[in-house]
Formats: sequence, C-alpha cells, structure tokens
Amino acid sequence: MSSDEKEDCECATPQAEASPDRGPDRENEEPDAENPEASRMKRAAAKHLIERYYHQLTEGCGSESCSNSWCASSVGFSRMDNNAAAVKALELYKLNAKLCDPHPSKKGTASAYLESSACSNRKMNHAVRDNFKDVNYLTEEKVYEILDICGEKEDYSPLIRVIGRVFSSSEGLVQSFRRCKPHTKEELKSLQVKDEDKDEDEKEAAACSATAMDEDSPTSSSSSRLGEGSSGENDVQKLAPDEVSVDIEAVRRVYERLLSNEKIEAAFLNALVYLSPNVECDLAYHNVYSRDPNYLNLFVIVMENSNLHSPEYLEIALPQFCKAMSKLPLAAQARLARLWSHYSAEQIRRMMETFQQLTTFKVISNEFSSRNLVNDDDAVVAATKCLKIVYYANVLGGDLDVENNEDDDDEPIPESSELTLQELLGEERRNKKGPRVDPLETELGIRTNDCRRPLIPFEEFINEPLNEVLEMDKDYTFFKVETENKFSFMTCPFILNAVTKNLGLYYDNRIRMYSERRITVLYSLVQGQQLNPYLRLKVRRDHIIDDALVRLEMIAMENPADLKKQLYVEFEGEQGVDEGGVSKEFFQLVVEEIFNPDIGMFTYDERTRMFWFNSSSFENEG
Repeated sequence: MSSDEKEDCECATPQAEASPDRGPDRENEEPDAENPEASRMKRAAAKHLIERYYHQLTEGCGSESCSNSWCASSVGFSRMDNNAAAVKALELYKLNAKLCDPHPSKKGTASAYLESSACSNRKMNHAVRDNFKDVNYLTEEKVYEILDICGEKEDYSPLIRVIGRVFSSSEGLVQSFRRCKPHTKEELKSLQVKDEDKDEDEKEAAACSATAMDEDSPTSSSSSRLGEGSSGENDVQKLAPDEVSVDIEAVRRVYERLLSNEKIEAAFLNALVYLSPNVECDLAYHNVYSRDPNYLNLFVIVMENSNLHSPEYLEIALPQFCKAMSKLPLAAQARLARLWSHYSAEQIRRMMETFQQLTTFKVISNEFSSRNLVNDDDAVVAATKCLKIVYYANVLGGDLDVENNEDDDDEPIPESSELTLQELLGEERRNKKGPRVDPLETELGIRTNDCRRPLIPFEEFINEPLNEVLEMDKDYTFFKVETENKFSFMTCPFILNAVTKNLGLYYDNRIRMYSERRITVLYSLVQGQQLNPYLRLKVRRDHIIDDALVRLEMIAMENPADLKKQLYVEFEGEQGVDEGGVSKEFFQLVVEEIFNPDIGMFTYDERTRMFWFNSSSFENEG
C-alpha cells in the first residue's frame, strides 16, 4: 500500500470493527444516503478491513500453523511488494476472502502497533492537511506557518489547497491580510487598569494582538461578512479616502515568498479564474461595494501579484479579472486611483504594463476590421477601463499645479426665455459648458492638464497596435451617441496617439460644419432668414491679420455658433471661388505674418530655436 493510501486509512472505532463472519453481508448492504453519519461509518469500516487485508498480506497473522493461502504467515505464501499487496487487498475485500485473527503473540506487537502507528501517522501526516480546513482567510503569519510545515514535510499540497480556497472566495479574500485596527482610548484604559506596570510599547502590542484575535475569532469573521452588519462600513469610514484596510506591505512579502514556487503560482492562477466571474456578478447585480466598501481589498490584493502579465494569465484569468474590475462603481475606482497614487513609479509602471500587455495580446491575436470592431472585444474594452484608473493614479501621484486654474466653468450660462431651433427640433446640445469631462476626473477633483510631471510619462500609456486597428469613424460615432452598448476609445484618449486623435478632430470638425449648415438651412426655411451656411472672411492681403481678427471678433460677439461653420475666404479685389485653395493660401499668409518678428506676437529663442508667445505684445486680447 502506498503512503497516500496509508494516510487515507482511518482508525476504525469499536462500532466500526467488522469481523470476518460479517463478510458475506457486505454485498447486501446499501449506502444509506439519508444518514450521512451511517455512510461515513460504513466507509470507515471498509477502509479498516482493507487495511487488515493489506497487513495480513505483508506481515501475516503471527500463527505458525496458519492455513490461509492469503496470509504471509502461511507456509506456501509468496512474498509481494507493497503496491502489489495494496491491489491484492482491494481484490480480497471485494471477494470477501477469509481474514485471519491476529495471533496472541502478534496482538501486542503487530496489531497494537498497527493501530497506534496508524493513529499517530494520521495525526502527523494529516496535521498538514486537516488542521487548515478551517482556514477561511489568510494572514501573513498564517501563510508562513503553513509554509514552514509544508517545507518540513516537503509537501506543499496543503498550502496549495488553502490558497485555492481563500483566493477563489471573494469573502475570504476580502477578510485576508487585514491591518491591525488602531486601538481606542477605552482599550488603552482597560489595558492600563489590568497592568499598570507595562510600558507603552507593551500596551500597543497587546492592543494589536487583541484586535487580531478578535478578527481571527469566528464571531468577528461572521459579523464582518459581506453585506452583514455595519462593522465593515464603520472600518472604512475611519479610513482616509486614499486608504484601505488591507496590509499592502504584508501582501507583497507573501507574494515574494510564494511566487517562487511554480506549483503555488498555478494555485493563484486557477483561483483567479474561479474568482473573477463571481466578483463580476456581485458588482454588476448585487451592489456589493455599497454594502461593504472593504470589498475593494480584493482588487488591491490581486493587483499586487507581479506575475499577472505573464502569458499564463493573459489567456483567461486576466481578461476575466479585468471585466470584473471594470464593473467597480465610480467611487470605488476613485478610491483605487487615490490609493495607487501613493505607489512608486515602478509599481505604477508594472500595473500599466499588465493592462497594456493584455490589450496588445488581444489585438494581435484577433483580426479586427470594419465589420469586426475592436470596440466589441470585451477584454480590450475592460483592460482599457482598468488602465484609466492607473492613468489617473499616475496623474495624482505626479506634480499638480492647481493654482492657475481658470474659473470659466463656474460662470453661469445666460438663460433665454426663447426656445432655440435646436430645442424645437429636439436637438438641444448636451455639452453647453465645453468638452465632455470624464466622470472619474470629476470624482477625483482634478484635471489632467494640471499635471506638470506625472510619475511615468504619458507616452507610455499609448498603445500603438490598438491605434492601428481602431476604426476612428465608428469610434467617433459611438462617442457622440453615448450608447451603453458601444464603448468609445475617445473616452480614454490617453491610449490614442496623435494621428488617431487628429483623425477624430477631423471627423468632429466636419460633422460640426455639416450640422451648422443644416441648422442654417432650417432657420432660413422656418424663420425666413437669409441663407448663410458658411463662415465668410473677406480680408485684404496687406492687412490680413487685422481684417481677420476684426471679422472673427464681430462674429464671436454676434453669433459664436458661426465659428463652427465651414470657412470661406475671399480676398478683397480678387475674383475666385474658395474650394479649399484660397483658404490654404490664407493660412499660409497668416502663419508667415504672425511669426514675423516685426509684428511682435511671438519671440524667438536662439537657444531652443523655438517661438513662444510674447509677454509684452501690443496686440489686443482678441
């Protein structure tokens, strides 16, 4: 019998002892499914009988006159190795073969030793396996304890089972690696009353250990389960907006020790595959974060795994986890961004590269086209949404300059009692205050333009393979329509390069011009106004700057919406229709004129060979 089979054998209780005379009755016994205890006792009795057959084949009954052909004490018995004896013991059990009674001389040695050694071996060997069945969450000390025991036995399967059980359970992972709760004044007073001779350091340690014991107790564990009670909410309310209740440094130390073992690393991978769908369901349908904000600990712990970007995770585990993470509510995303903003540049870059590698892997491994859009790939979309959290953490962690913010957005918009044509046609404009602002940026209370120096350069967030397969015309449509079913990468412009953004601006300008032209035509039909679908500029060549500024300033005062119309340039005293060539010549002349040092609008720096705005220019603000 192999060592594993020996470990599974349990010492039979007196009630489970079965004599050879009861052998034939085993065929008629049926498992009592309605009585689990009876079934367990029957299995234990069967194991005990198989064990007796095994030792009868290997050691014998001890009687010199034994006539049992399947007993090692008989004269004609041929010896067999342990594996053959184990197989034969199972066959004899099925055949209800004769089972010898141990000889009196052997009872004190063989049988007694057998039972005692089986019990002791079970206690020793199963200590690694059985003593951790009640471990439903982990601490740094508990991990090291299990790791040391497994190292002594050179068997890491118990630790692998614990990791698989805890890291595949959202409840277990949320409760794991908690920081010691800060002790209250009442706890300090109670400690002082109990032992006034202890110094302050001992009080701190006692309070911390008492808290840890409370967390390890079943009562505390059950009361802090997801969605039960208000203890979890109270814990989070005591924390700052950029803090969580998990001990991040402890998590990093645990990962550093465990990830060096390939078998243990596989346990993290399999647990994440099992965990992610359940987390996604909890966030999407059960609103779990609002009931227990400590649920965010789960994402903090998983993201500390430095092997997330490895090929084993890119296929299934990481895409599923990103889908779950993208379901986090806005407040949770902001909390993660604030927390990660305190990380070092290397840690921010590691997380950024994790999501970037997933995006690149999915883009390269699939063939995207105008019919199969990259916007429809759930893994790429989820990775981009997760990358946005890291992006804003990078902005928050950098050098911010918020003192020179303009307060134009705070100015009230003048209201008119008259309905506009857009409102009559059901086309009221949505973004009256200017460009659309990302909700996460609003939640964090920052602006990307305020970041003078991020933790890592913004260029590292650009994903070139994604830009190559992105259909910008479709993406811009999704951006303007704002449908929930279609994702637009223009909502995450940090991942786009300058060429792609330029193409987006081109579509935006063309659509704005066509829209203004259509509105102008409708105005002329409804209100009888003169048709003017273009932005007309009539300028003199020798006064091109002055004429252009005066005309644009007048248009901006009278009707700013005309600035969005298609430009139509006309030089005074010249015949010609502007089909693009006249406008191109106009811009060439304007650029030459405004950069002329004699004009004084710009100054030239000989050292950098660049132009910059002249702070002492005599030109007007317009």
